[in-house]
Amino acid sequence: MRILFLAAEAAPYVKVGGLADVAGSLPRALRELGHDVRVAIPGYGAIDWERWRPEPIASFPVPHRGGAQKADIYLADSDVYFVCGPPIPMHRGVYGSSIAEDGSKFIFFSLAALWTCGTLGWKPDIVHANDWHAAASVYWLATSGRRDPFYRSIGTLLTIHNLPHMGRGAGPLLGDYGLPASPAIEALPPDLRDSLLGIGIVSADFLSTVSPTYAREIRTPEGGHGLDGVLRAREDHLAGILNGIDTRSWNPATDAALVEPYDVESLERRAAAKAALQHEAGLARGDRIPLAAVVSRLDPQKGLDIAVPAVWRWLAAGGQFVLLGTGDSRLEGEFAAMERERPGRANVRLRFDPDYARRIYAGADLILIPSRYEPCGLTQMIAMRYGAVPVARRTGGLADTVVDAGDPGGTGLLFDALSPEAFWDALERAAAVYADPRRWEDLQRRGMQTDFSRKRSARAYENLYLGMKRAPAAGS
Repeated sequence: MRILFLAAEAAPYVKVGGLADVAGSLPRALRELGHDVRVAIPGYGAIDWERWRPEPIASFPVPHRGGAQKADIYLADSDVYFVCGPPIPMHRGVYGSSIAEDGSKFIFFSLAALWTCGTLGWKPDIVHANDWHAAASVYWLATSGRRDPFYRSIGTLLTIHNLPHMGRGAGPLLGDYGLPASPAIEALPPDLRDSLLGIGIVSADFLSTVSPTYAREIRTPEGGHGLDGVLRAREDHLAGILNGIDTRSWNPATDAALVEPYDVESLERRAAAKAALQHEAGLARGDRIPLAAVVSRLDPQKGLDIAVPAVWRWLAAGGQFVLLGTGDSRLEGEFAAMERERPGRANVRLRFDPDYARRIYAGADLILIPSRYEPCGLTQMIAMRYGAVPVARRTGGLADTVVDAGDPGGTGLLFDALSPEAFWDALERAAAVYADPRRWEDLQRRGMQTDFSRKRSARAYENLYLGMKRAPAAGS
């Protein structure tokens, strides 16, 4: 099949969050299954243009109420399009702070990525759009695109990675680009009829999200953020496909960032990684001192506010703690205080450092993931791949990937209530298992042997693409 994959970011070209990992690895895995997959991302200034040296391949006007905007398309690595034009300023980062800054950028990108196909004469069977940033492509194909013979038969899939981020307030911007009103929008709650994600949800031929549990959660009032009714109405066209990781990149046996390689058959070598992490973080050396870690955005979604009191108790009980991440200033301050008040026990680095993150996964005993909600999450998969045991809240993709130590096949510790007390109980249970080296090693080995490969999720998407029937879209 021919698949056009649209996303706001894609590794290794530009990365802010987990979407980039998906957009970087899933198309590659689909190509390995024999499909012709082209990826399109905005041509940000944040891309290292000198490194990738993309070639210009097309230019065309994108109609706009204020005058046509020129789209310039560049090709990198033979199958990745960088979409450039006036709404995508080269001097700014990937994401702005409001729809006023980002709306035109992503609508322009979505339309220009589609029209690149027509300009080049490469017709996809499926347009796979990701999150609200690419949803205008799905909407255009369900409305104006239905009148164009080249685009009429293209199937559309919209993947929801994080439902609360909807691109609200985009109605006037859609009008600026000549996108017509569709009766399908009336299915949305009135306050969401100008959200890009909302119009994509009612327009796409099929929907997916990034874990089976999250697919159920977003159909509830608690998890649906106003879109649960629409998603329930479309549940026969909604699939929950668990994300995966690139197991070639995330491999402790070959990871150049580690002091010594290891795998599930040589797990005893992991002790060197823990000792190296303790040294690098300025922690007291000790193989049997339990070391807990956080590698995360410091964001309310991640539930780290409930972790603060529990981590203080963990430190008081003799445990160690490292954190890598940036975000909410209040959380940054609360975690930074731990390093000041518990020298030799806690180390907090408020920055982005991908190599240090790898050394944390390899050296920490526990990875803490107390998320309020988690559509999928890759942290727990990477941690288990490296032999770190997750302590996670039972929500979204965490519930689909971590098996509690009290259950057959356990790989981690799960808790339910969003409270410091529930999180502390899970940490106490983790400490009790850690005190039994054989039982702890069993958790590690089962986690390391779990198949979280991108190839597994690619086959699930392949089956979804194959099963998509050409039918009138909701916006027809």
